[in-house]
Amino acid sequence: MILLRFFFLLLLLAGAPPALSLTQEGLYLHSVKLSLTDPDSSLAAWDDRDDSPCAWPGVGCDPASGSVTSLDLPSANLAGPFPLLLCRLSNLTFLSLYNNSITSLPSGVSACHSLVHLDLAQNLLTGDLPASLADLPNLAYLDLTGNNFSGDIPASFGRFQRLEVLSLVYNLLDGTVPAFLGNISTLKMLNLSYNPFAPGRIPPELGNLTNLEVLWLTECSLTGKIPESLGRLKRLTDLDLAINYLEGPIPSSLTELESVFQIELYNNSLTGELPPGLSKLTALRLLDASMNRLTGTIPDELTRLPLESLNLYENQLSGELPASIADSPNLYELRLFKNKLTGELPKNFGQNAPLRYVDVSTNNFSGEIPASLCAKGELEELLMIENSFSGPIPEPLGGCRSLTRVRLGNNGLSGDVPSSFWGLPRVYLLELADNKFSGPIGEEIASASGLSVLSLSRNEFTGSLPKGIGTLASLLDFSASENKLTGSLPESIASLGQLGRLDLHRNELSGELPSGIQQWKKLNELNLASNQLSGSIPGEIGSLSVLNYLDLSGNWFSGKVPVELQNLKLNQLNLSYNRLSGTLPPMFTKQMYQNSFLGNPGLCGGGMQGLCNGGGEERNSGYLWLLRSIFVLAGLVFIVGVGWFYMKYKKFKSAKRAIDKSKWTLMSFHKLGFSEDEILDSLDEDNVIGAGSSGKVYKVVLTNGEAVAVKKLWDGPRKESENHDVEKGPVQDDGFDAEVRTLGKIRHKNIVKLWCSCTTRDCKLLVYEYMPNGSLGDLLHSSKGGLLEWPTRYRIAMDAAEGLSYLHHDCVPPIVHRDVKSNNILLDADFGARVADFGVAKVVERTGKGHESMSMIAGSCGYIAPEYAYTLRVNEKSDTYSFGVVLLELVTGRRPVDPEFGEKDLVKWVCITLDQKGVDQVIDRKLDSCFKEDICRVLNIGLQCTSPLPINRPSMRRVVKLLQEISAENAPKKANRDGKLTPYYYDDASDPGSVA
Repeated sequence: MILLRFFFLLLLLAGAPPALSLTQEGLYLHSVKLSLTDPDSSLAAWDDRDDSPCAWPGVGCDPASGSVTSLDLPSANLAGPFPLLLCRLSNLTFLSLYNNSITSLPSGVSACHSLVHLDLAQNLLTGDLPASLADLPNLAYLDLTGNNFSGDIPASFGRFQRLEVLSLVYNLLDGTVPAFLGNISTLKMLNLSYNPFAPGRIPPELGNLTNLEVLWLTECSLTGKIPESLGRLKRLTDLDLAINYLEGPIPSSLTELESVFQIELYNNSLTGELPPGLSKLTALRLLDASMNRLTGTIPDELTRLPLESLNLYENQLSGELPASIADSPNLYELRLFKNKLTGELPKNFGQNAPLRYVDVSTNNFSGEIPASLCAKGELEELLMIENSFSGPIPEPLGGCRSLTRVRLGNNGLSGDVPSSFWGLPRVYLLELADNKFSGPIGEEIASASGLSVLSLSRNEFTGSLPKGIGTLASLLDFSASENKLTGSLPESIASLGQLGRLDLHRNELSGELPSGIQQWKKLNELNLASNQLSGSIPGEIGSLSVLNYLDLSGNWFSGKVPVELQNLKLNQLNLSYNRLSGTLPPMFTKQMYQNSFLGNPGLCGGGMQGLCNGGGEERNSGYLWLLRSIFVLAGLVFIVGVGWFYMKYKKFKSAKRAIDKSKWTLMSFHKLGFSEDEILDSLDEDNVIGAGSSGKVYKVVLTNGEAVAVKKLWDGPRKESENHDVEKGPVQDDGFDAEVRTLGKIRHKNIVKLWCSCTTRDCKLLVYEYMPNGSLGDLLHSSKGGLLEWPTRYRIAMDAAEGLSYLHHDCVPPIVHRDVKSNNILLDADFGARVADFGVAKVVERTGKGHESMSMIAGSCGYIAPEYAYTLRVNEKSDTYSFGVVLLELVTGRRPVDPEFGEKDLVKWVCITLDQKGVDQVIDRKLDSCFKEDICRVLNIGLQCTSPLPINRPSMRRVVKLLQEISAENAPKKANRDGKLTPYYYDDASDPGSVA
């Protein structure tokens, strides 16, 4: 069909009436227009009634001859096979069809003899790389990045005559890195990164490329040693061999790279010491050899280089940090965490360098914190946890207004914290836990308006909590347990509406709980144990719908246990050793709460051991005893009768359902207020509320009035899903085991709670907390989507991001969900979000390579990250991509795949629409325009998360931070004046530990 179309076009040209004034080259281009699909009318201005094509968009001509010399049509949404008619343009030297949907590259492209620059990156090209490309005699630039080419690199590529740039990044090439590439003597840039090559060595022949300036072989499955021959690349400015399986020492020949600007060797298995002679690298600005097995000390000569960034974290380096590092005039980034370094930091460190990021966590450093760290006023991150630093926090750090993250926990620091340090305006994380700090928490903390996490536990802080703490509107986590704090909780603390955790146990706090705590709508954990708090327990606590940890033990609380506490779904409840009295609410008289109320002599509850026996005035009444006996006997007769009838009914019902309850095995993960019988008796079709790829979901209302959701997994192979799940086959057992294994150990407010599992040989049930508002996907894309105003959508995004961040960063080992989508984000009665459905989740065992290969694709169309679909390699960044699609759904109100998009998905549609029509055509019209600025910021985060390259996607911890920053006054604006959005990307930095 393609050939017929081509010949038809030639006939049209041959038979064109002589009245047409368009040049022959213009006719060729107009035929190219007709051969391509152009849904966005990018070529609409290519009019065959014009005299010349030189004024057409994307077309460049020689001013003297009028001949077409260049064609530049990036991101035009053009689709179809490569138009070979372009090769008839005899003077065409520059051709760029970057970021379109070109589907094939035939060998006939070798007829484009004049081509010097060919850019077909980010298209849909498949199959083998055309060997005939090497026959282009003038080709100097070849970029085929981001396509689906597979197989080997053709041997003909070793014959390029003038090629200077060869970029094959992010394809599916699965041979080995070939030695014949060392024959292309003209090469200045060679980039083969992010391909699933077969394991193989770096060819020593690459050392013959003496004109090479850039060598990128990131994540190419390279093994063995780095060849000494690379030292011959005297013009090399950028060497990147990161994320491979390289071993052995760093060759000393690399110190001969006189022009090298940056060297990246991180995430390999390199051993030995840093080679001597590094001082010869006089142009070196960045050295990253982190996540290896390097030993020895940091050589003094290294610190004398004009380094801007030095990353040697997660190695086995020892000894002291050279004092000469303080003399580095350009150093802005120093990351040395997780080594065995000792000694003190130089006293004048930071005096001469514009330090911005300093992370020396998890070493054996000692001595005082240098007072000059922020002398240049640019320090943003100061991470020093898990060392032996001592002495006070230097007073000058209190004036470092650029600080955003401060982690000084687990040291021997002491003294009063400088008053100005409490009020640093840009800090969002302040961790001082596990030290010997004393003195009060300063009132200046009210100025730290962006503070999200405040960790002060296990110190010797004294005095009252500052009243201004209630002004910290962004505070999510406040822990100051095991100190010597006194006084009452300030009334203002009740206004912290974003607070998720409040832990002040083992202090000397007194007085009553403040009024208004019903504003703690996001509170997940409240621990005020072992204080001197008094008064009654407020019933408002029962309105905190996401609270699952409540410990008020060891205080002086009095009065009754509020009946409102029965509304909570708690994993942990402890009201022991107070002065509570009266009768327990009915829900708490069960044996599972036996240890929750000990040490309250006046408290009575259903004969529970350890509580009062209840009703001493009845003990001396024989009449009441006799009457009670009669009633008991009558009751027994009644129960036997009812039991006989019930057994008959139960037998009938069991036969009808073919369920033998005697064979059910119950495994609980929380304290249960129900039995498996209650669940099994309610599995009627009338109670079905949903069905998906893994089974049916029932709503079961328990006898106590609460509701749970029960998922009954399909028997046999998994069925086709309406949601287009990709993973098929008999995976029921794997899905069940994965869900039980994953959710059974997770405790987080934004992860759906798995109460228990019930199993027999032929049937498996999972019992979850019931989410009244269903899934985000169902609600967002139904007629009820208008109910989700922007503040609600933003909150859902925030909740889901925190849930995924917990899985990726706070679970050990990390957990990758693998099926993040709007239908797997469930909404409670207050539209709080929970991440659900862990049937295909995977625990990522760290092998040092940051990914795990899967045997098949799991996920849903429109949500699957490109590298996962192509290579079956999964890591946390795969979830980040899927979450980015969810953000785009929230912003646009559109589904991830839609017939309106044609062959594109939501990600491509958003990018193209932004580029051509502006942001107003992307945002859901149901959203109030007054939120446009914040919506644009969330849209920008979604674009970052869906970057084609995983390295450009932020971690979920970073996503949480970006979402938190949206409400900050100094948040950077992403919308340009013309209404278009400009995505920004960055390489997400490593974080040595959890902040949660």
